[in-house]
Parts: sequence; structure tokens; C-alpha cells
Amino acid sequence: MPYKILIINLGSTSTKIAIYSDLKEEFKESIGHSQEELNVFSNIWDQIDFRKEKILNLLRENEYKLESFDAISCRGGNVKPVPGGIYLLNEEMVSDMRSEKYGVHPTNVGNVIAYQLGKKAGIPVIIADPPVTDELCEFARFSGIKEIPRMSSFHALNQKRTARKISMELKKEYGDINLIVAHLGGGISVAAHEKGLIIDVNNALDGDGPFSPERAGTVPAGDLIRMCFFGRYSEEEIIKKVRGGGGLMSYLNTNSGLEVEKMIDNGDRYALKVFKAMAYQISKEIGSAAAVLKGKVDAIVLTGSLAYSERLTKWIKESTEFIAPIYIMAGENEMISLAENALRYLNGEEKPKKY
Repeated sequence: MPYKILIINLGSTSTKIAIYSDLKEEFKESIGHSQEELNVFSNIWDQIDFRKEKILNLLRENEYKLESFDAISCRGGNVKPVPGGIYLLNEEMVSDMRSEKYGVHPTNVGNVIAYQLGKKAGIPVIIADPPVTDELCEFARFSGIKEIPRMSSFHALNQKRTARKISMELKKEYGDINLIVAHLGGGISVAAHEKGLIIDVNNALDGDGPFSPERAGTVPAGDLIRMCFFGRYSEEEIIKKVRGGGGLMSYLNTNSGLEVEKMIDNGDRYALKVFKAMAYQISKEIGSAAAVLKGKVDAIVLTGSLAYSERLTKWIKESTEFIAPIYIMAGENEMISLAENALRYLNGEEKPKKY
């Protein structure tokens, strides 16, 4: 009998649900939430009952009983830094998410909902490779300012899945090879995978690395500091410039790669220059990861939604294919990643780590 897995993945304005029978997708739905609906809640935690009821209604409408699932799999939230792997959601993790001491994100709410549903139905709830996955080597933690250690915050779920997939394609064990994986989405993370561990990666949320559709990446520190004290911008506005309004948004007023490509196709030379500059920065980060791995790289993999862009990937290939063979595995792959992790737990292939 195949295992039945419920996938829960919350975003700012959507609740995504999927049901898998082993790795076969049976059902998928994305419930959109209008700003009017969400405005009645004073904070994100007040949305718990609202979002949970949406999930339960959807299951009822499609004749699924909560008790019929073998596990619930949820995208990991903001907890303390942990090594990559599978974790059983527990009271301590939920408490850390609710405290917001490691940050706040809609996925935290999704985890709390999943935990409540799992408890009610008596089934395990798992998360795997959360965005706070931390396997950095000791040298990667130095920033140059003692009070500001470099943090690990990136697309760990898709990074790890992509690394496992390419290892299978190469007919090798993930723990035996070195890879560079570049996740190209709204944020961009370029990671050095050394024998199964991500020993270095840029902070893809609001730290460093290439600029992306929404994020500024590494910027000149002195100029940013002076901008903070101009008196023109609040803290919130500066953060928005770095995260949300940076990158393509700052230069071209869009966070859509497709829109930028249309602009280029219509002869916009500035859009072409900006898009090329993003490819340049991604390539430079890949080169940096190659140095971390001492040049011993089995493969470079481009993944995420922007990896569908033949124009962007062509530029990156031209700059980096001298390092190692380049593979493209486009897409975010979140739901199937969550199903794969749940199945590895259910069939005993991978044991859960302790939080």
C-alpha cells in the first residue's frame, strides 16, 4: 500500500495544499487570500484558525479524512540553526516559531497549523531542510566585523533536493561528491556542497551575494551606512531597499524575469545591461564557491524559476563552464521536495534528527 502524504505550504497570500500517494500527486490546490481577507487580522498569528479552516474545508470538499494520512509534510519555518535533514515537528520547535526570536514568516504559521492537525489525527508532522539549515564551515562564519557573524539563510529545501537529484544522475552518492548549486528565484543562493554538506552559501534573504529579482545582495557597506543616516529613510524603508525592493525591482521596477525578457526583446538596452549584470554576479558567486571547494567540483547545477531562462543560463554557462559540467534543473520544486522527504522518513530510508 502506498503512503498517503498531506503537504502544507503557506505563503504570504496563499495556502498551498497537495496530496501524494507515495510520490504520485493525487491532488493539488492553491487557495488565494485577498488583501481584504487578510487585513482583518492584526498579525500573522491571528490567521491560524482562518487558514486551518480553509485547509479542513478543502479536505472535506474532496472527501479526504485527516486520519487517512500517514504523515503531514510542511515547509520548515524560522527555528534555531540546524543541520540539514528531516525533523519531526515538536512542541519546542513550535514554541521557538511562535516566539519570533528567529524571525517571522508565513511558514511558521503553516508549521503551527500542521502540528495542530497532526496532533488531532495522531500522525507525524515532518519538516526537512528548513531555510535556517546551517552546515557552514568555520571560515564561512567570518564577516569582517566581530559582532556580525555570517548567517546561513537560503533555499535549503530545493538546494538539497537538487543536489540529491544530480548525484543520482551522475550515479554517485551525494556524500561522495562536490557540487555548486545556484538557486535562481526571487532570491538567489549559490552554495558549495562538499560531500553532502553545504559548507558555504550566501545569505539569500537580506545578506550578501548576487542581486536578484527582489534583493540587493552585496552592496557597498559605507554607502549603505551613509544612506541610513541621510534622514530620508526609515529603518523599514532601508530594509525594503535591501529585501523586496532591491535587484531587478530597484533597476527596472519589476521582479519578473519574464517581464525583463520582454523588455529586452522590445529593444530595451538598459534592461539587457541589468539582466547581464545579474548573470555576471551569479557567475562571480559560482567562481567563489569553486574556490571554497579548491577547484574540485563534480558539477554545477542551475535551479529555481529563473533557470527556465535560456538567455540567463547561457550567459552563466559562458562564464563558468570551465569549472565543471553545468546542468539545468529548473523550477522551485517545493511540493514534490516535501513529499520526497516525507516518503524517506516513512519508508525508513532516513531517520529524523533531534531538535
